[in-house]
Amino acid sequence: MRNLTRVFVVVMLVLLALSTTVLAQEKFEIVMVAKHEGISWFDDMRTGVEEFGKDHEDVTSYQIAPEGGDPAKQVQMVEDLIAKGVDAILVVPNDPKSMIPVIKKAKDAGIIVISHEAEELKGIVDYDMEAFRNEDFGVLMFESLAREMNYEGEYVGMVGALTMQTHMQWFQAGHDYAAEKYPNMKFILQEPVEDFNTEQTAYNKARELLRTYPNIKGMFGCSASSTIMQAQAVEERGLQEQVAVVGLTLPSMSKTYLESGSLRQAQCWRPADAGYVCAMIAYKILKREPLETGISLGKEGYESVTVEDGIIYGNAPLVLTKENVNDFPF
Repeated sequence: MRNLTRVFVVVMLVLLALSTTVLAQEKFEIVMVAKHEGISWFDDMRTGVEEFGKDHEDVTSYQIAPEGGDPAKQVQMVEDLIAKGVDAILVVPNDPKSMIPVIKKAKDAGIIVISHEAEELKGIVDYDMEAFRNEDFGVLMFESLAREMNYEGEYVGMVGALTMQTHMQWFQAGHDYAAEKYPNMKFILQEPVEDFNTEQTAYNKARELLRTYPNIKGMFGCSASSTIMQAQAVEERGLQEQVAVVGLTLPSMSKTYLESGSLRQAQCWRPADAGYVCAMIAYKILKREPLETGISLGKEGYESVTVEDGIIYGNAPLVLTKENVNDFPF
């Protein structure tokens, strides 16, 4: 009997050691589902998502995205991740409303879901993460546009899509601000033009706007594609002095246009940092660590975040000019 007891104890110790080894080898799988494959903005975001995995030995993190920014394909990608049983899904939705059913499905499956650029999803996802308060970003953009237009004249502009919540928040907040503060400025479209985050579409529509409205003094872009392609169209027609272009873009995309004057000023936040911070939020939930106002999420602009009503706000806007564009490495 004593020998049997010893054997039992040895077997239990071996099983315990094996189970401990397996647990030590397990990694959290955190996946970003970005808006659009093959564009500079989300290429940079991928570097941040992958960096998070390198910084955390117990995490495998990577990014996927649909070709062409198709909302239906993005939903299917989330469906596939649910079937795979990943631990956390990060998503930058092309159409937040279309994502709601599949996000609820992910949550029912016990998967952590963090959104970015989608305040509309608060209360549905675990948290939405914003680099700043979007209304402030829109006012910053339109104050720049107003100044470059000398506070008067006609203007037009683009968003990635009318369904992209943050783009529309920037536009609406900026438009309302300009209408109240600078009544001599006039937005002459019924709604912003959609470019679907595609450079060729943005370029074609920018040229069409310049032909259709020869008296415009300003153009804004709420996607990196629209801002750069509007600047290119203005430059090709030699209208740098007459038409002011401002908007969202990356330093690497904007440098040439800022220096030539076809782009007067640009704004952004670091996509890589946003990807990293989204992964950090998911990781803290998986590790059962608290998320509260004042904590640091590991990147500049997110050293002391605000947690409010299901949204985590950083303070990470960047303003790009010809004088400082070379200071940014992305």
